Amino acid sequence: MRPNLLSAALLAAATALTATAVAAQERTATTADGISLRTETLATGLSSPWAVEIMPDGALLVTERPGTMRIVRDGTLSAPVSGLPEIAAGGQGGLLDVALAPDFAETREVFFTFSEPGPGGSGTALARGVLTGETTGNPALEGTETIFSMNVKSSGGRHFGSRTGFWPDGTVYVTTGDRGERPRAQVMGDHAGAVIRINRDGTIPADNPFVGQPGAAPELWSKGHRNIQGADIDPETGLLWTVEHGARGGDEINRPEAGLNYGWPEISYGRHYSGMRIGQGTAAPGFEQPLHYWDPSIAPSGLAVYRGEMFPEWEGDLLVGALRAQLLSRLDRDESGAIIGEEQLFEGDLGRIRDVEIAPDGSLLVAIDADPGRIVRIVRDPAS
Repeated sequence: MRPNLLSAALLAAATALTATAVAAQERTATTADGISLRTETLATGLSSPWAVEIMPDGALLVTERPGTMRIVRDGTLSAPVSGLPEIAAGGQGGLLDVALAPDFAETREVFFTFSEPGPGGSGTALARGVLTGETTGNPALEGTETIFSMNVKSSGGRHFGSRTGFWPDGTVYVTTGDRGERPRAQVMGDHAGAVIRINRDGTIPADNPFVGQPGAAPELWSKGHRNIQGADIDPETGLLWTVEHGARGGDEINRPEAGLNYGWPEISYGRHYSGMRIGQGTAAPGFEQPLHYWDPSIAPSGLAVYRGEMFPEWEGDLLVGALRAQLLSRLDRDESGAIIGEEQLFEGDLGRIRDVEIAPDGSLLVAIDADPGRIVRIVRDPAS
């Protein structure tokens, strides 16, 4: 996800994003309050794009789930970035999220999540490397090292999460899924079904909520999550927001706090695919309630807190992509931050929206998960 503060170079990159638009069929939409939206395709020919980041010069850094990372510049895809670790691509696993370090302009550090093979199967991992050669046609990550690795590997291709980014204090968050093994989300010694917090070098912050607790993994920030595939830090408040998949219903918006448990699979607003009730129902002592949920499920993936100039009416709102429902959901928040309404846009028009990012000029970038997939920019019609 995007760094908390956008540099002057990123702000200047807005014009470069417009210049890289490639010819493609555009879509339009009109919001309930009369804002006219249109799309521009910035890149095509991608293989299941999972995440997109905007680089200081306006180029795009894109991950493809089968295991490649590419740079998009002027509508052209680079050769695959070399230097990636071994990736267990299959099912929902592969190369997942990507985030530029807050000081990327100086350090060139790139952080990315992936499904890592190991004894017993695979699990979510986070690695970092230094990006070089992106303007020479031979992009590479040098000195790549894995700084977090899920401590229990397992078979199966489901529920890896995973998003990553930076809190204002420079620590890193990583979201994981329950790997399709529900009870693991409540096992405190297991990284599954959690928000993880580590230092940038992979060490553990001394103030993590479970440090020193017997039987608890010290990397944990929060537990009881099913499969978080969207997360963002609100640059205004510094708070983390997440969106996760439910089962049959019960997709959730949460604002994970240190040491809290969000209930999966003990509570849920969804049901098992068989129709049976999940756990204890929708509430139980010791478990947090979601701030919003969907029933039926939209299959959410990608979340951004809107802070930008193009859509001042949306300031502070949450933007969530949907896979199954193939739409962009805007969750309206009031001055207290409470979610007070939802508007669904572009339903069925763009395809499966995997990632949502805010560009420096306030336009939206969305990754469309298909093969071939594409990166689409959503802008405001000046007349609206």
